[in-house]
Amino acid sequence: MADIINECKAAWRAIRVKCPLVHNITNYVTVNDVANIELAMGASPIMADDEAEAADIASMAGAVVINIGTLNSRTIESMIKAGKTANVKNIPVVLDPVGAGASALRNETTERLLKEVKMSVIRGNVSEMSYIAGTSANTKGVDVSSEDMRRDKLSIAKTVAKKYGCTAAITGEVDVISDGSRACEIHNGVSELSRVTGTGCMTTGLLGGFAAVCEPFTAAVCAVSSMGIAGELSFEKHGKTGTGSFHTGIIDEISRMDGEIFSERAKINEL
Repeated sequence: MADIINECKAAWRAIRVKCPLVHNITNYVTVNDVANIELAMGASPIMADDEAEAADIASMAGAVVINIGTLNSRTIESMIKAGKTANVKNIPVVLDPVGAGASALRNETTERLLKEVKMSVIRGNVSEMSYIAGTSANTKGVDVSSEDMRRDKLSIAKTVAKKYGCTAAITGEVDVISDGSRACEIHNGVSELSRVTGTGCMTTGLLGGFAAVCEPFTAAVCAVSSMGIAGELSFEKHGKTGTGSFHTGIIDEISRMDGEIFSERAKINEL
């Protein structure tokens, strides 16, 4: 575990120094949260979702984040263009397949993205990742279903990682991350993270920032653990105040985080 902790500490140092540009094509419910958390971590976000400029912006970014949360036909071509441009220039692409398995449009778009764009990291809940793995899934809108909570997340993560040659991150009460050879569980976080909008999208935003400065497995571990730690620290300060203060506190804690705070709080079990 010491190796991955040290790699994450180095990632935190690098993000503060390099301030990489992260191109986000994300959903309008959480776009402000994603921008703010990327600024808090030390990255430079740009939210460019028009087809006319998607490729140009992607070509100058350190990473591209594609989030299908509020999917519409206008942005699908933007996602494809940005992803393909990033692939040509060896820029990492992060996919958040929000609600995959819930509708024909989401399913068709997810399948097209995975066919036409090489993903560095795919992050989702166990229902979404079960769909991507090719197993039956019981997606509950954009949330995980109670049936899917009992699934073997490690097996699903490894299947997705090997199938698409990427790092797969399954987030939930216990997070599981695998690149097909390495794997770990993350035990950071509090249940209140599921009571405010945007924590999944913000985690994917963090992932984009870290993917710009380190390799995908480390980026996923660092992003997912950091969100969990930020949730813990915010709840310690604002848990009795309410979900609004708790939500804002998450961004505060990311803005204050560094490698030392990370290493003191991270609960990572390598598998």
